[in-house]
Amino acid sequence: MKIALIGFGAAAIGFIEKIKNTNNEIHIFEKSPDIYSSSISGMRADGKLFISKDMGGTLDIDLSLQKKLVEYYISYTESSQVERGSSFTNKEFYKKFYEKGFQPIISEFFHIGTDQLKEVLKNIYEYFKSFNNIYFHFNTQINDITVTQDKVLVNNVEPFDKVVVCVGRSGHKLIKTIITKYPKLVLDNTMVDIGIRYELPNHIVEELNQEMYEFKLRFKSRTGYMVRSFCNNPSGYVVIENYGDFVTINGHAKIKEKSPNTNFAILTSVQLTEPFNDPIGYGSYIAKLTNILAGENKVILQTYQNFKSSKRSKSIYRVIPTLDPKNFILGDINLAYPRRIIESIIDFIENLELIVPGCANPDNLIYAPEIKFYSNKLNNKAFENLKFAGDCSGETRSIIYATAHGYIIAEKFME
Repeated sequence: MKIALIGFGAAAIGFIEKIKNTNNEIHIFEKSPDIYSSSISGMRADGKLFISKDMGGTLDIDLSLQKKLVEYYISYTESSQVERGSSFTNKEFYKKFYEKGFQPIISEFFHIGTDQLKEVLKNIYEYFKSFNNIYFHFNTQINDITVTQDKVLVNNVEPFDKVVVCVGRSGHKLIKTIITKYPKLVLDNTMVDIGIRYELPNHIVEELNQEMYEFKLRFKSRTGYMVRSFCNNPSGYVVIENYGDFVTINGHAKIKEKSPNTNFAILTSVQLTEPFNDPIGYGSYIAKLTNILAGENKVILQTYQNFKSSKRSKSIYRVIPTLDPKNFILGDINLAYPRRIIESIIDFIENLELIVPGCANPDNLIYAPEIKFYSNKLNNKAFENLKFAGDCSGETRSIIYATAHGYIIAEKFME
């Protein structure tokens, strides 16, 4: 078979790893100029891997496959140097958070680090490139996919026996084009996570960081919204994430270079009902509104005290931002965010303060927008020769789940 993969990210890596030793001809189309500048569909930053049945997506991924894929990525590091942690395997920590209304999430974590991840991805690429049946096409933008009776056309020109779209959440424009053409692909499209990136001194969460590295929590706020912590980065850095027509905030950590702060996301899960049908559009609108207030390609930074009292921050105190000052403006996030989301985030932080004193310090820092797009949940049974793997399918939200999804789709192609 002649197979096209659209995007070179976690899902594509899983797919190629499984199918590489077959007689299939594999073509990978990646919009970035080369492996060094590639976004790798969201994999370029941090390199956090985890093993868990409770997060990462809606697929049921066997724990043994998850462990195998974690070991796979670690094997491509230079010296197997990773930071490890276990979220809430300590029963005392679990009970302490549970008693205050939190739902602790149990998982194992492995942190490769942004600095080391670049080499891991380069090593994987060089290995794949050595196969005679694998062809990489960088600097190639795919704008359209057309399904015919027995082929799939890429950019309405080149025919393939099968196409697997692996563009991640950042490939939402291509996904929108495809689902507009084939609306039967959409199973569900009502979810979006809207929140903030929280930054505070390491010493406040030192015990949690040392015990778990990443603590995963869910909390049913008094507003009715479910709020969760996400992507904890001990001694990490806050960074900009550019979607092209708007920017959001994110965080990462490095293996060698460390900061005095910890950052993590606090996200409110919003599920809307009919006639709502565009979660990416809704989240994008809030992001763009925040960017308008902050200025071009900037985000808003606010102290927690001002965030809580709906006042613009004009100065900061003890916590020094790790985000480059040219990327933010001091302002008021309340002018861009719905109040119910603001109240949900405040409720999460105030209850966290009951267990971890200092989490609600007035000079802790809040950045916005942090938005995690749930891609439309797509029907992978709609077409035999067109599949969607990884985060763009709406089924996964992590490196390991996305990699496993690609791996499983390749397995089915080989049957």
